[in-house]
Amino acid sequence: MAVTDPVLEARELYRFYHAGPEETLALRGVSVAVNAGEIVAVVGPSGSGKSTLLACLAGLDEPDGGTVTVAGEAMTRRSEAERAGLRARRIGMLFQSANLLEAFTVDGNVALAQRLAGNPDGRRRAALLADLGLAARSGAYPAELSGGEAARAGLAVALANDPPVILADEPTGEVDGAAEAAVLALLRARADAGAAIVVVTHSPAVAAAADRTVALFDGRVVETDVLDRSGAA
Repeated sequence: MAVTDPVLEARELYRFYHAGPEETLALRGVSVAVNAGEIVAVVGPSGSGKSTLLACLAGLDEPDGGTVTVAGEAMTRRSEAERAGLRARRIGMLFQSANLLEAFTVDGNVALAQRLAGNPDGRRRAALLADLGLAARSGAYPAELSGGEAARAGLAVALANDPPVILADEPTGEVDGAAEAAVLALLRARADAGAAIVVVTHSPAVAAAADRTVALFDGRVVETDVLDRSGAA
């Protein structure tokens, strides 16, 4: 079997924050590699570095040391504009509650994500919303959506450009069990189609649905578990 490079790879990431004389080490040499078709859950207590790691992977924050590569392209050591362009083309971002702009309809939110990547495609947008069960709600505004509909609409924004990498920050934190199961099923379907997915989560259900968990504590990787799809360790 041919060996392929990871779709997403972080090597020896360090991130420091300064507040007066105090220095906080948010990441201390964190390395993560995610292959196509894989869901990796990043877990750990609050303050362990999970959100900082996700921001560095997405190019929203620049690490003080180490490198991030996305689909063969360097994310680190580039200008903010270059990182934003790479993020728009290669990464789908799924947040707990901030994926949707209130001033736009569901269709408008997805269309905006496509325009930012230079890839407007009304036919693909309509097909995506239909696949997510949102065709009848495409003209609705975020405030008019149920929790489950909002979660699926946020996922539609993340998938607008068929990205090879999906980064999700507590994507099921504000939905009920049924909606959480639906989001997990959709993420699994994207992984099965070849996407590399990283999910930061406190949810045991999300962690259990992942192929692998990476545990952070005090800015370091302290544990990595690999599960097969039958659930055996």
